[in-house]
Parts: sequence; structure tokens; C-alpha cells
Amino acid sequence: MTTREEDGRWPDLAGRIEEGRHVLPVRVYYEDTDFTGVVYHAAYLKFAERGRSDFLRLCGVHHNELAAGAHGEPLAFAVRHMEIDFHAPARIDDRLEVATRLTEARGARIVLNQEVRRAEVLLFSALVTVAVISPQGRPRRLPPALAARLTADIAPS
Repeated sequence: MTTREEDGRWPDLAGRIEEGRHVLPVRVYYEDTDFTGVVYHAAYLKFAERGRSDFLRLCGVHHNELAAGAHGEPLAFAVRHMEIDFHAPARIDDRLEVATRLTEARGARIVLNQEVRRAEVLLFSALVTVAVISPQGRPRRLPPALAARLTADIAPS
């Protein structure tokens, strides 16, 4: 017997690509909140990381393949810079959506705009610069085939 993941019928865990962006549904759990039931600021960074990881996954760019050198030399992604704004609070049990939009994939850099919303209410926004690096931490160019995968389904705005 195969699991839904093995037979390819489990795309809901990785979110979806729509309207030029990746969208990941997230529920706020107790562990994401402070003692008042409001989402702790660092939890938004975890939500954003999940959004970036699943964006890459749906584009066919897998961290384990990069690290193993499946596309040439071993590579990794590292957040280089973030500009973040907190707009409104989320609370325990809220259903949120993390939207990730690629704005640039060039050289050794990927730039993404990310937003966390509850329905139409913007809660958190971030501009994230991710560096492509070697295992030694040196910048490396993103292989052209991978850059093409990132832009195939999501056109930069």
C-alpha cells in the first residue's frame, strides 16, 4: 500500500501556486503564541521559512538534492538579509496564508516578497534575500536550470 505522498497526491501540504505566487495555508497553534494567545514575533519567521521551502519544493528545487550536488557542486541556501514589518497580530487557532512571490533569481541571489495574511488582513510582510552558497559558505551562482525552474510557474512581478 502506498501513502498519498508516495503516489503524488499530497500537494496540499506544500501549498499551491496561484496568480504568480506560492500560497501556504498555516494554522496558529499554541506553540506559536505567547502567554496572551497572540503569535510571538519569531513564529512569523518560521511561517515564512516554511513558505520559502515549499515554494522551492513545488518548483522542483529540493534542499537534499542541492546539498548532495545533484546539480553540480553541493549548494545550499542561506538567508542573507530580511526587511520585516509586523502589521497586525494573529491569535491562536487563526487560519493564515503565507504568500511567497519571487522578485529576482540572478547570480548567487534570490529575492522574495512574503506576506502572512488572515483572510484579507495583512499581518506580516518581509523582503528576503537568499544567498546561494557552497558548503564552505562561499557565494555560488544558481545553476541556470534551477533558476529556470523557479521562474517557470511564478513570473517575477
